[in-house]
Amino acid sequence: MPHKTLIEGYPHQIGGHCGSGAMRDLLHWHGLGWDGPPSEGLTFTLGGALGLSYLRSNALVPPLYLVGRGADFEVDLPRRLGGQVQVLTTDDPEEGWSWVRDEIDSGRPSLVWGDIAELPYLRVQMQMSRHDIVVIGYDEDAGVAFVVDNDRAEVQEVPFDSLARARSSTSFPQPTRHCTYRITWPSALPSIGGTAAAAFRQSADNLRQPSGARIANLTAASGAEGLAAAEALAADVHTWADLPDDELEILLFGLGAFIEKAGTGGGLFRRLLAEGCAEIARLTGDLATVDLARVADRCAQAWTETARAGIRRGADVRARLDAVALAAGRLPKGETDLVDALERASSSLATADR
Repeated sequence: MPHKTLIEGYPHQIGGHCGSGAMRDLLHWHGLGWDGPPSEGLTFTLGGALGLSYLRSNALVPPLYLVGRGADFEVDLPRRLGGQVQVLTTDDPEEGWSWVRDEIDSGRPSLVWGDIAELPYLRVQMQMSRHDIVVIGYDEDAGVAFVVDNDRAEVQEVPFDSLARARSSTSFPQPTRHCTYRITWPSALPSIGGTAAAAFRQSADNLRQPSGARIANLTAASGAEGLAAAEALAADVHTWADLPDDELEILLFGLGAFIEKAGTGGGLFRRLLAEGCAEIARLTGDLATVDLARVADRCAQAWTETARAGIRRGADVRARLDAVALAAGRLPKGETDLVDALERASSSLATADR
C-alpha cells in the first residue's frame, strides 16, 4: 500500500551553514540544550570543526576551493555530546532509501548528504556533494520526500528521482554514496565548560596540526591546510596579476563566494564561531572565552573584508585585486591569533571544569 508520513512540528530555522543548521534543528527536536535550544553558532562551535583548506586547480570550476571547516563535524558533535553515530554508505539506491524510510517511520528525522545541483529548490548549477539536509517525511503516492534545508525556511517537496540523484552524486569533494547519519542522541548533555574546552582544543589542532586529507584527495591541485593555508592564499593572490581580466574576475568572484556565500555563515565560519564563543562565555563566565569571542569576530571581519574587496562595485578589476591582496595579507596573523586564543580558552575552561 502507498504510504505517507510526516514528522510534525519539526523546529526548523534558516541557518548560515548546512551542517550546524541541521544539527541545531536536531538538538532542538530532541529537547537538548543548556539554556533553552542552542543557537546555530553554539552548535557549530561545539563541533570543534573549525579548519582551513585552500586549493588552486584548473580541474575545479571556479579554479579554486576554500573551506573553513573540517570534514567530521556531523560525527564529532554528537559524540562530544555523549551520543552515538553510525555513518551509513552504499551504492544501492534502494538500500540507501530504506535507511531514511526506516528512520522516518520510527519518528526520527534523517540527516543525509545531497548534491546541491540535484536539489531542484536550490536552483544552482555548481555541483557540491557534501550538503547536509534532513528528510522529515515522504509521500509514496506523490513520489516526493519532505526535506528541510538550512537555505530555505519552508519544508521542500523533492521528487524521489531528484533526491536519489543528489544522494548518488560523484561530484566534488567526494561521492555522496547515499550517505546517511544514524544518530542516537543522549538523554542529557554534559557540562558546557568541559564540552567547549574539548571543542576549542580540536579546532586549534585542526589549524595548527592539520591532517592534510583534503589536499591528498585532489592530486592535481596545489594548496595547503591549517595556518599554512592562510599563508598560501595571501601569497597566491599576488600571482593572479598575471592572469587575463576574465580569468581574474572568475577568481575574485569565486573567492568572495567561498568566504561569504557558500554556506559559511559569513566570514568563512569564523562569525559562527564568534557567536558560539559569546554564548559559551555567557553561560560559563570564562574571561578567556570572552577574549576568544572578540578574536574570532576580528578574524571573521578580516575574511569578510577580503571577500568584499574582490566584488566592490564600480572598481576596476585590477584595483580590486590590489585591495584583495592587501586584505588577504592580514589573514595569516588573524588565523594565528585565533589559534592562540582557542588554546587559551580551552585551557581556562578545562581547569575550571575539574
